[in-house]
Amino acid sequence: MGDPRPDKVAVVEEVKQKLADADGVLLTEYRGLNVKALADLRRALRDAGGEYKIYKNTLVRLAAQDAGLEIDDLLTGPTAIAFVGVRADGSAGDVAAVAKALKDFAKTNDSLVIKGGVLDNQLLSADDLKALAELPSRDVLLAQLAGAFQAPMAKFAGLLAAVPRDFAYGLQALIEKGGGPNAAADAPAEEAPAEEPAVDEAAPEAEASSDESGEAPEAEATAVEATEEVVADEAQEETETEASADADTGDASDDEAGDAGDDSGDAGEEQEA
Repeated sequence: MGDPRPDKVAVVEEVKQKLADADGVLLTEYRGLNVKALADLRRALRDAGGEYKIYKNTLVRLAAQDAGLEIDDLLTGPTAIAFVGVRADGSAGDVAAVAKALKDFAKTNDSLVIKGGVLDNQLLSADDLKALAELPSRDVLLAQLAGAFQAPMAKFAGLLAAVPRDFAYGLQALIEKGGGPNAAADAPAEEAPAEEPAVDEAAPEAEASSDESGEAPEAEATAVEATEEVVADEAQEETETEASADADTGDASDDEAGDAGDDSGDAGEEQEA
């Protein structure tokens, strides 16, 4: 068997390089698609980051064998491969977005058949690619992930911002109602309306109490004076009693002295006799 032609070798090398560089590989059957339909499909896939190429199955099989991929079952019929790589704007392609573009195009073009693919060296069936097409695109997933991380921080920042804002609102409301710290000094003094003097119902009771309190000292003074007079009278009586007793004692002493003198005289007379 002779050596392979150089052009075939170049195609095998090209396919092998694309398989190595691609983030994903999706294989389709394009039988029945005209040139315009293929151009529209390539445009749709390019916007999603896919490159749509048509190669002979034998050359793709050789390249897949060199790359270690077992995709022989998918290489039947006219096969076109969508390599997921870089978008036209330079951003990374999205496997889900490319699968969705193929699925949407197949809805209006029955000639396009999704056969399967390879993602991270794992073989995917046609049903796997259809399920992958239902997932949000990479950009949407990144936006959702960023939103999930941003939500707690935004909530926390909102809570921090609410504290001074609520305080400012409360202070402004207090100032508007005239309850500020300088409101009492700045507010003009209002003349108090003239009011009729209130009749103090407790005044008579107070006067009665004062009268009673005034009579009480006089009664107490009278009682004290009466007590002093009684004491004075008792003291005078005791003095007079003591004086009488002393007088009686003096009289008794004089009588006893007289009796003694009489007795002495009688005794002298008896001696003289």
